[in-house]
Amino acid sequence: MAGDQKPPSTGGPGDVPSGAGQGWTALSYLIAGMLVWGFIGWLVDRWLHTGGVATGIGIVLGMAGGVVLVIRKLGTPT
Repeated sequence: MAGDQKPPSTGGPGDVPSGAGQGWTALSYLIAGMLVWGFIGWLVDRWLHTGGVATGIGIVLGMAGGVVLVIRKLGTPT
Protein backbone atom coordinates (compact mmCIF):
# COMPACT_ATOMS: atom_id res chain seq x y z
CA MET A 1 0.00 0.00 0.00
CA ALA A 2 2.44 2.64 1.09
CA GLY A 3 5.11 1.04 -1.08
CA ASP A 4 2.83 1.14 -4.16
CA GLN A 5 3.07 4.89 -4.56
CA LYS A 6 5.24 6.25 -7.34
CA PRO A 7 7.94 8.74 -6.29
CA PRO A 8 7.43 12.38 -7.28
CA SER A 9 9.12 13.64 -10.44
CA THR A 10 12.56 15.12 -9.97
CA GLY A 11 11.99 17.78 -12.62
CA GLY A 12 14.94 16.87 -14.82
CA PRO A 13 15.64 18.51 -18.19
CA GLY A 14 14.14 15.58 -20.13
CA ASP A 15 10.78 15.69 -18.33
CA VAL A 16 7.76 16.75 -20.38
CA PRO A 17 5.20 18.83 -18.47
CA SER A 18 1.63 17.56 -18.51
CA GLY A 19 -1.70 19.29 -19.00
CA ALA A 20 -1.67 23.02 -18.49
CA GLY A 21 2.11 22.98 -18.17
CA GLN A 22 2.42 22.02 -21.82
CA GLY A 23 0.16 24.88 -22.84
CA TRP A 24 2.13 27.42 -20.81
CA THR A 25 5.40 26.05 -22.15
CA ALA A 26 4.19 26.33 -25.75
CA LEU A 27 2.81 29.83 -25.19
CA SER A 28 6.01 31.04 -23.55
CA TYR A 29 8.16 29.67 -26.39
CA LEU A 30 6.02 31.43 -28.99
CA ILE A 31 5.86 34.76 -27.17
CA ALA A 32 9.55 34.73 -26.26
CA GLY A 33 10.53 33.94 -29.85
CA MET A 34 8.42 36.79 -31.18
CA LEU A 35 9.77 39.25 -28.62
CA VAL A 36 13.44 38.33 -28.91
CA TRP A 37 13.61 38.12 -32.71
CA GLY A 38 11.27 41.09 -33.11
CA PHE A 39 13.60 43.15 -30.94
CA ILE A 40 16.61 41.99 -32.95
CA GLY A 41 14.74 42.96 -36.13
CA TRP A 42 13.93 46.34 -34.62
CA LEU A 43 17.63 46.89 -33.88
CA VAL A 44 18.48 45.98 -37.49
CA ASP A 45 15.80 48.44 -38.66
CA ARG A 46 17.35 51.21 -36.58
CA TRP A 47 20.79 50.34 -37.95
CA LEU A 48 19.85 50.03 -41.64
CA HIS A 49 16.86 52.46 -41.68
CA THR A 50 14.61 49.90 -43.41
CA GLY A 51 11.31 51.20 -42.03
CA GLY A 52 10.05 48.17 -40.13
CA VAL A 53 10.78 45.44 -42.66
CA ALA A 54 13.38 43.72 -40.48
CA THR A 55 11.06 43.91 -37.46
CA GLY A 56 8.35 42.05 -39.36
CA ILE A 57 10.81 39.47 -40.60
CA GLY A 58 12.18 39.05 -37.07
CA ILE A 59 8.69 38.48 -35.63
CA VAL A 60 7.88 35.88 -38.29
CA LEU A 61 11.21 34.13 -37.74
CA GLY A 62 10.62 34.20 -33.99
CA MET A 63 7.21 32.59 -34.40
CA ALA A 64 8.67 29.91 -36.66
CA GLY A 65 11.47 29.25 -34.19
CA GLY A 66 8.95 29.03 -31.36
CA VAL A 67 6.94 26.46 -33.29
CA VAL A 68 10.08 24.42 -33.92
CA LEU A 69 10.94 24.52 -30.21
CA VAL A 70 7.42 23.48 -29.24
CA ILE A 71 7.52 20.54 -31.64
CA ARG A 72 10.94 19.47 -30.36
CA LYS A 73 9.99 19.79 -26.70
CA LEU A 74 6.35 18.68 -26.68
CA GLY A 75 5.68 17.08 -30.04
CA THR A 76 6.69 13.48 -29.37
CA PRO A 77 5.16 11.87 -26.29
CA THR A 78 7.31 9.33 -24.48
